[in-house]
Amino acid sequence: MTTLPERPNTALLVIDVQNGVVTGAHNRDGVIANINTVLGKARAEGVPVVWVQHSDDGLPQGSEAWQYVPELVREDGEALVHKRYGDSFEDTDLETVLAERGVGRLIVTGAQTDACIRSTLHGAFVRGYDATLVGDAHTTEDLTAYGAPPPEQVIAHTNLYWSFHSAPGRQAGTVETSEVSFGPTD
Repeated sequence: MTTLPERPNTALLVIDVQNGVVTGAHNRDGVIANINTVLGKARAEGVPVVWVQHSDDGLPQGSEAWQYVPELVREDGEALVHKRYGDSFEDTDLETVLAERGVGRLIVTGAQTDACIRSTLHGAFVRGYDATLVGDAHTTEDLTAYGAPPPEQVIAHTNLYWSFHSAPGRQAGTVETSEVSFGPTD
């Protein structure tokens, strides 16, 4: 249903699962295991996988903190998009990467729920993409010291509101790892 004509394909986004981003994140190991499960399914079905990697002053490019966690391994041929803003589309080549692959639908995983995941979901949606969030394959850190709800509530709230998100000609939704489908949607 994407509003992007001639883009029938689906891609998996793996956003910012970097050492310095997920250290101490809520259910870190479980989320990474779920991302690996979704990765395996995408690869088995020949679905494009796009890795997104953030850098900024606190996460300098090339540093150990900037590296993807060792449990997740990017394969040759899988695209890598470098970003400096929360929205993975902002000032990156993500749109070009997806257009080259005929992608109009995204399956979204990664970190952090309340920052880059939310920004990318909304960024994709306003650009015409269908966007599905894998509800048990994203995480965030504990920011309660700054007035935020506990991480499990941030994750639950994001899963809830994204499952009801809608707009003309586009689909959103939240699924669990076991429910991920890379096929066409109704």
